[in-house]
Amino acid sequence: MTNINYGFANKVVLITGGTSGIGLATAQEFVAHGANVIVTGVTATRLEEARTLLGQAALVLQADLRKPDSLDAVMAEISKRFGRLDVVFANAGAGTASPLDQVTEAQIDEQFDLNFKGTFFTVQKAAPLLSKGSSVILTTSFLNTVGTPGLSVLSATKAAIRSLARSLGAELAPRGIRVNAVSPGPISTPFHGKLGLSDEQLKEVAAGIEASVPLGRFGEASEVAKAVLFLASDQASFITGDELVVDGGLSQF
Repeated sequence: MTNINYGFANKVVLITGGTSGIGLATAQEFVAHGANVIVTGVTATRLEEARTLLGQAALVLQADLRKPDSLDAVMAEISKRFGRLDVVFANAGAGTASPLDQVTEAQIDEQFDLNFKGTFFTVQKAAPLLSKGSSVILTTSFLNTVGTPGLSVLSATKAAIRSLARSLGAELAPRGIRVNAVSPGPISTPFHGKLGLSDEQLKEVAAGIEASVPLGRFGEASEVAKAVLFLASDQASFITGDELVVDGGLSQF
């Protein structure tokens, strides 16, 4: 945990996809800085693990962002308990690795439903609870600038979210609400186990990715979490529509 005082005491923070990986690490950081944190997830075991890890400072709710209506109950609970939101980290996402000739319509629908529609409707439904000075952070990826075989659909969803950060940033700017994106590179999280690859395939892919990262390693979820806290804080008060890249130089050199 960081020792920087970001001024999050008693702030209300929503994190989707907050029961594992980057989302959970970010929730831990916000809790450590005194925020009231709401995290959403789907898997029952991970929801329980997050409740245990985050303790009383966090509200852990089940919500499947592929079904936007599930967000209504989340926003209603936040409104009832806190009456507002100060930070939204729209982080939930998943992907399936598949070569061009094996991509199915179902795979495209599932990834866009979660990664793009889930992110869009999270911000749309949270917007009435946001006020001047609030911050929204979206999760993109190094994949929106680096072509990777087998990840065309996932990459396209992340490129769409990068565009969304600009568009929603412009739309919410008159209300004094900032919208930015954080772009993780290869991070040591359970996400890579969701790509539909075997353990052997994952090891091969991971070795190839690690060798291509200029800093020579995978990043840690906590490193992305710290970037999110910066974007959410008053230290980034004149930054909106931007994307903070946290990828060890992978997309930069």
